[in-house]
Amino acid sequence: MHNNYYVFQQLSAELEAKISNTTLSACFSQSKDELILTFGPAEEEFYLKASLLPEFSCLSFPNQFARTKSNSIDLFTDFTGKKVQSIEQFINERCFAIHFEEDYSLLFKMHGNRSNVVGFKANKAIKLFRNSFPQDMELDLKELHRPIDQSREAFLNFDGNYQKLFPTFGKLIKEYLSSIQLEKKTLEEQWEIISLLESDIKNPTQFYTIVWNDEIHFSLIKIGEILKEEKSCLEGITQFYYTYSKENFIRKEKKRLSKQLEKQRNQAINYIKKSNQKLEEVLEKPGYNQLADILMANMHQIPSHAKEVELFNFYTNENIKIALKSHLSPQKNAENLYRKSKNQKIELEQLEASIKQKEQELKEAEEKLTEIADAEDIKSIKKLIKQNPVKERSQVELKVPYKKFEYSGFTILVGKGARENDELTLKYAKKNDLWLHAKDVTGSHVVLKQQSSKPFPQDVVEKAAQAAAFYSKRKSDSLSPVIVTPKKFVRKPKGLPPGMVHVDKEDTILVKPEAWWVGAT
Repeated sequence: MHNNYYVFQQLSAELEAKISNTTLSACFSQSKDELILTFGPAEEEFYLKASLLPEFSCLSFPNQFARTKSNSIDLFTDFTGKKVQSIEQFINERCFAIHFEEDYSLLFKMHGNRSNVVGFKANKAIKLFRNSFPQDMELDLKELHRPIDQSREAFLNFDGNYQKLFPTFGKLIKEYLSSIQLEKKTLEEQWEIISLLESDIKNPTQFYTIVWNDEIHFSLIKIGEILKEEKSCLEGITQFYYTYSKENFIRKEKKRLSKQLEKQRNQAINYIKKSNQKLEEVLEKPGYNQLADILMANMHQIPSHAKEVELFNFYTNENIKIALKSHLSPQKNAENLYRKSKNQKIELEQLEASIKQKEQELKEAEEKLTEIADAEDIKSIKKLIKQNPVKERSQVELKVPYKKFEYSGFTILVGKGARENDELTLKYAKKNDLWLHAKDVTGSHVVLKQQSSKPFPQDVVEKAAQAAAFYSKRKSDSLSPVIVTPKKFVRKPKGLPPGMVHVDKEDTILVKPEAWWVGAT
């Protein structure tokens, strides 16, 4: 309600009593949305501060104001040194004018995010504070008054639609009338309430800063939670400005800090959930070491070149089907399973460690969110801002051309697109890294990074191949052939389109396209 006609009625009257016959000694700006006016004499200076931010425009009247030596510019210089003659409040309008000698006027048009200060000479606009509203140069002071018939008869003629008669009531008054269910009362009762309310806001004795519907307002009526109470409109609106600015800063910073931490918390929750599901799935199945033990104990029952065998599981006392690689002997199949068991153990240990780490991160995020919710003053908020700086992603991170996955301590990189494939293969891949691609179809380049000259475990290669198949046109196939080769055998001759390369030497493996990863980045 701070930019409201009824507020400006009171403010204009008080302002006229304060600055009539004073001289505008300075008019300057220290930021693009702030205008300061100083009225003299010097020993009794009076300050008017117009803050015209798009999200919040408001007038205030500080007792003191220190002008900075830099980043300050004089404005409306033709008005400086002119004596104030009167102040004119325009009827049913959110604007008023300070009239100076020699036919100069400053119009304060307080229309929310379109607020402006306009300089006039002989009723002609000559200067704008906010040049982004050139249409304000067409304003005519003589046409700003807006008389409206606000009689009982007019009210009844409009069937009780008070907004037609009192368009300047504003949001707060409308919400208040809605809260008392005005529309459910008879027209006579409605008129009586409207009449009494208008009388109260035309002749207020107190000026309030309140909380209404979780928002801070300046009010001419005593509703909601009272934060500040003043007998002067100038003092009241200044206190509102300081309170709103402080509380708005706290609210915005709490929201910003909470948003960052809520994102971290939700990511941790999702990671923990998915990782626990994967952990349960692995633990519910017979371990690779158990399957290998069963094979070793039943070598004589396994036919050559079998793709699957059903054997007695002495761990559960039930029969179990075990998939085999038909080109391997039963002993080699068992050795393969023992190797997978070792890698699976490493994977489970890493998964459990990651879950533990994420649980700690979740705990810390929730503790910080509680601390933010409990912060009630600027000092506490500034302390939290210092403790929780916004983590800006670096330009390098923003332009990373790949998705990144981890498996058994190995890093798998997957290109995001054709040009990114080129960048991944030619810039990020080393000559001894493994390079993979779904055979004979378009798809992502995949790079399996080498770990300190260690050999690539077969199950890790298979996981990288599954990623290559998944990020290709073979995604929906039951089995996909995937090219596997050291990156040193991959080259890109000049003239080839983005993503296309030549492979000089390759092996091919068959895998099932699968998104096996958890917590991909």
